[in-house]
Amino acid sequence: MTEKQILLLPGPTPVPPQVALAMARPAINHRGPEFKALWEEVTAGLKEVFQTRSEVVILTASGTAGMEAAVVNLISPGEKVLAVTIGAFGERFVQICRAFDVEAEVLAFPYGRAADPEVIAERLAADSGHQIKAVLVQHNETSTGVLNDIRAISRARGNHPALLIVDSISGLAAADLPMDAWHVDVVIAGSQKALMLPPGLTMLAVNERAWQAAEKCTNKRFYLDIKKARSSGLKGQTPFTPAVSLLYGLRESLRLLREETLVGSFARHALMRDMVRAGVRSLGLDLLADDSVASPAVTAVCVPEGLKPADIITPLREKFGVVVAGGQGEVKDRVFRLGHLGYVSFNDIMAGLAALEAVLVDAGVPVTRGAAVAAAGAVLGEGTAR
Repeated sequence: MTEKQILLLPGPTPVPPQVALAMARPAINHRGPEFKALWEEVTAGLKEVFQTRSEVVILTASGTAGMEAAVVNLISPGEKVLAVTIGAFGERFVQICRAFDVEAEVLAFPYGRAADPEVIAERLAADSGHQIKAVLVQHNETSTGVLNDIRAISRARGNHPALLIVDSISGLAAADLPMDAWHVDVVIAGSQKALMLPPGLTMLAVNERAWQAAEKCTNKRFYLDIKKARSSGLKGQTPFTPAVSLLYGLRESLRLLREETLVGSFARHALMRDMVRAGVRSLGLDLLADDSVASPAVTAVCVPEGLKPADIITPLREKFGVVVAGGQGEVKDRVFRLGHLGYVSFNDIMAGLAALEAVLVDAGVPVTRGAAVAAAGAVLGEGTAR
């Protein structure tokens, strides 16, 4: 018998039983009318989650493929982008650009901090010749547990014509991102985060300005051609074989989100974040990100002095079945990460914090027994009483 695990990861996240059941439906013809109806339903539902009237493209691929698709469909070789980085996934955007001969000017902010919109505004104002064709930025930086202020970053462009391309793979449905209202040109999402599905789908919401850029783009692509995907999608099809079972699951997860409401989802994720942060602090541990920029999806926790991330991650998994993530990039050896997005419950948070406390006790870290659960419970009580 497989031991039950509590997944407190930044992704993949737990899959609701209703979604798992939906994915068990028999196969259908992905060129037939039944698939067309499914496709139209999920694309319409995704527009609600992206909060947009723009076209949404769904690709059978991981979130990184969505990032790559944004680059190769919108930026031509030799063109320049401003890559705003606050962690490992911002740096991944830079790597993708350079792999396809796109000039990436990096505007880097320290790990654990959010991007400063004023600095972005100053750089774009200095680009009087409009050489910068796009600003690439993370909504939620998974590696550090930091949420960027996308509305302020969008406003920072002023009259500069650069596209705003936002990686919201771990942010969509966990934090507010009204694409149209904030004048974001492209938003990228992934199935295995707050959308509560296994990995395998990436979605790009693309507005008209971005589609115009796609018409002029000369970069190379084949499978990740969003114009091809859009053309097929408008007919209720896909250019290549889709992951039909994941699309059935997506239909169910969108139903669950609609039932909860986006506002309800944002509030639940924020409450879980606050529970985790209160519980971790009660154990005397430091947090990488300040409260003002803290992610509602994932929290990066600094490892106590004298310990390595594995000293916490391994016993959590092996002794208690609680699965958390290690650090990435510059903080790889300094933090572990607790995910609290998607189909994660308040009970999961409580169990994870209790297990963390026990691991710290076993490691000889002085903690007050019961403090983490008590602190998280107090936050939960206040949050549910509102």
